Amino acid sequence: MKFLHFLLPILAGALLGAVIGYFGQCSSGTCPLTSTWWRGAIYGGSVGLLFACLNLRS
Repeated sequence: MKFLHFLLPILAGALLGAVIGYFGQCSSGTCPLTSTWWRGAIYGGSVGLLFACLNLRS
């Protein structure tokens, strides 16, 4: 059960980051973190990992 509490924020962050990267594509190249859907997913997943790790501490 604790595994789900760790995995769900990561998956949610990756999904949200992928959606932002897909619909908010930056053609100028000034936003490298979310310029493509997979970069947005990586960035969102890492933010979700941060929240998951903070949640485990409490």
